[in-house]
Amino acid sequence: MIDAAGLRVMRAIAEEGSFTAAAAALGYTQPAISQMVRRLEQRTGTVLVERIGRNVRLTEAGLVLARHAGPVLAALDAAEEEVAAIAGLRSGRVRLMAFPSASATLVPRALSLVKQRFPDVNISFTEAEPPESLAALKAGECDLAVAFAYEGTDVARGEEDLDAFEITPLLDDEVRLAVPRSHPVAEQTTVHLGDLSADPWIAGCPRCRGHLVQLADAAGFRPDVAYETEDYVAVMGLVAEGLGVALIPDLILRTVHHGDVVALPMEPASRRTITAVTTSDLGRVPAVRATLDALIESARSQSTAPTTRLPEPTFSI
Repeated sequence: MIDAAGLRVMRAIAEEGSFTAAAAALGYTQPAISQMVRRLEQRTGTVLVERIGRNVRLTEAGLVLARHAGPVLAALDAAEEEVAAIAGLRSGRVRLMAFPSASATLVPRALSLVKQRFPDVNISFTEAEPPESLAALKAGECDLAVAFAYEGTDVARGEEDLDAFEITPLLDDEVRLAVPRSHPVAEQTTVHLGDLSADPWIAGCPRCRGHLVQLADAAGFRPDVAYETEDYVAVMGLVAEGLGVALIPDLILRTVHHGDVVALPMEPASRRTITAVTTSDLGRVPAVRATLDALIESARSQSTAPTTRLPEPTFSI
């Protein structure tokens, strides 16, 4: 096996013309140079240096190694510099995936923090629900995923092997009932899900629809899902027009408001846990770790849960 040290020795001998001069150029002793040449000859199975008195001359095989040493060592030096830059967060790439409500809340703050602290780290972002993002992480197409799981389930819901992942909890997110302000229950402090058994429902992603069906089943009814959309702005608009009721997590209610929609606590309460997911190996990559730390900080900075009555809208939908 030819190593980088051996290539450096062969190049130095070719340039300096003797073991002594090569040793001085590389900062080695002359016996060390001789030993490295002998070891390299044993590994290659051929003579590399012809000794002529106090001088030496490279054989044909030695000249081949010396000729290739330049570009090979240059490539190794470049690789070492690039790796050092990544390790020192002077560069690096992170492929991040997050589900829609996190991409509107947790992710922007985290991206901003990384940009401020490590401007040369490049983060690419793709929006994806947990099944897709976890599959991408397992396939090596993603470095870090923001996912969620409702109470009683794990983040992979049996679709992926959890042992392959490193899971970091970010926050617990309460789920509320969104109803039109004109709805008969809008003035209540809390609502039993069964009280809305006759209402049409607006549902989102498959995992969210499954959660709605599970809660409704526990309350003794099957929900009539009249509209399906993963866009919570659209959900609020449909609710405001009296076209249905919906489950909306606090994370969304912190950013999306509508003056004609009331968000109410449920009995029994429902929550989901939001997590950051990577692998143990990727978690040791400095840029990935810096992004994970930023997500943790972003989650901590989230405001407390909204009141049962939404504040005046910050913008109109």
